[in-house]
Amino acid sequence: MVALAAAAGVLAGCAGPEFTYVRDSSGKAYFKVPAEWQKVDQKALDRLLLGDPDSEQTQAIKDLIWTVAYDAGRTPSIDHLTGTNGPPDEPFALAIVQTLTPAQRQQASLNYLRNVLIPVVGEDGPANGVEIIKDEELPQPGGAKGVRTVFTMTVGPGQSQTLNKTVYLSGDGNTMSMLLIQCSTDCYKARSKQIDLVAQSFRIKPDAP
Repeated sequence: MVALAAAAGVLAGCAGPEFTYVRDSSGKAYFKVPAEWQKVDQKALDRLLLGDPDSEQTQAIKDLIWTVAYDAGRTPSIDHLTGTNGPPDEPFALAIVQTLTPAQRQQASLNYLRNVLIPVVGEDGPANGVEIIKDEELPQPGGAKGVRTVFTMTVGPGQSQTLNKTVYLSGDGNTMSMLLIQCSTDCYKARSKQIDLVAQSFRIKPDAP
């Protein structure tokens, strides 16, 4: 029995990590994804979100924005974010941490956070083609605020995807941090526990006093 217990301990010690832990470049926003999720090519991601990497404008934007993406698919691809071939059949996670401009800071209401990257709400309710499944405010220490919205979008005939978007605004109002997890609606239903675990791991550190 002792030998079996020792062997089990050795085998457990040899097991790989269960999660990959991710932090932005400032270390203020962090989350975890299952270890089998693979990081998406950073250059392809930046080109999609920021534009021509050689342009002066993109270089200036990169000083304000940090991005990373992880794909649960066997072959990680930026196409799973854009939906080139329809909604992805495996979860795809995108994180953005952005220093806001003065104009953006003045607009940064909870609805502004809800509409980061993908519009979710309008003046009179959900945006066109959006069905909100869950929406909750996430009060944070130090005056920070956040919101998590789970919603479904129709993306083509007979095709829909479900997205889980968490967005925080720092207590000083200077930084917006977002984690978006998406996949086809059937995929989301099958993987909802795992997706919720990733979404709930997304946090920001409070501003220093």
